[in-house]
Amino acid sequence: MSWVLAFLGFAALIVLHELGHFAAAKAVGMRVERFSLFFGKPLWSVRRGETEYCVGPIPLGGYVKITGMDPREELPEELQARAYHRAPVWKRIVVIAAGPLVNVALAVVIIVLLWGGKGVVPSGAPVVGSVDQRSAAATVLEPDDRIIRIDDVDGWVPGLRADDAPETLAALSAQVGRHRCAGGKRVEGCEAATPVRITFERDGERRTAEIRPRYDPTPGGRTDADGRMLMGITYGVDYLSADRGEAASEGVQYLWWVTKQTGRAIVKLVYDSEARKEISGVVGSYEVTRQSFELSTTRAIQILAVISLSLAIINLFPFLPLDGGHIFWAIAEKVRRRPIPYAWMERASIVGFALVIMLFGLGLYNDVGRIFGDGFQVR
Repeated sequence: MSWVLAFLGFAALIVLHELGHFAAAKAVGMRVERFSLFFGKPLWSVRRGETEYCVGPIPLGGYVKITGMDPREELPEELQARAYHRAPVWKRIVVIAAGPLVNVALAVVIIVLLWGGKGVVPSGAPVVGSVDQRSAAATVLEPDDRIIRIDDVDGWVPGLRADDAPETLAALSAQVGRHRCAGGKRVEGCEAATPVRITFERDGERRTAEIRPRYDPTPGGRTDADGRMLMGITYGVDYLSADRGEAASEGVQYLWWVTKQTGRAIVKLVYDSEARKEISGVVGSYEVTRQSFELSTTRAIQILAVISLSLAIINLFPFLPLDGGHIFWAIAEKVRRRPIPYAWMERASIVGFALVIMLFGLGLYNDVGRIFGDGFQVR
């Protein structure tokens, strides 16, 4: 069932994005020839009025075909007034920007309803998401246990924000990694010579126990390319009660944090090889969503909201064939006060298309590596 739910979630994001373009084009008087979910030769289609609605075989997106997107296209006289490139610049910007704006609005609505409706906010406090029953932690920890401290490194702190979670989890993992196998030899499955002293909270009661982490030779990140010491747990999300208005406000602030992080991650691709290893693509996003549906529908919907926002941000980068590229050239035409030669845009689209393919290929490469390696660490 999780496969179907994840597919429907992604299809909804695509449909709503393209529906934004479609509705805006209709509103400003442009002629829409086709509304397609997915790419490729249509597997199914139906015509309603002047528009063909269809579903393609390649589930990597969708598109809205508007008459006159190519300025070289020869059109009958009666269609020229409704062609894209004959429309004023402001109309073109409205039509192109409508898709990403729908994704942004969708992310905001989902998060505000999820957090504000329930009066909860996720904190950065680490909790146990799942426990490997073959590990030493299986006899000590249970899902939803709050990690208070590992050795002398603090975990759960009241009021810790969700955007602090990556740093907190990295600090805890690094502390576990400081424990070494006896004799200093790292052999798969060997136990640490000294145990991890872990303080945790369960049902309001604080407990302390010792766990001997084991060595896993599988690379797991930028700080442990040669393997790592593991306790046998994954981390989950801790939710705290809050006023509904405060929760809704926190949700919007969280989305702004996601926006900044996404922008920084894309910029870092240019100069940081480690950042390129962290990029995920369509396959990874789908698999994370699917696994999240197995754990919690609420959590999966929240992930879809973040993916919707990320889709909008990436689409607004000023490279053709992305939406941001069309907006950029429309603004350039307005500044230049005359149409941009198609040859210029054609050359720019070659560069932009190459960048998009490289980004897609990098994400796919990383995703395949995770599938056959350490997984996506959703649990």
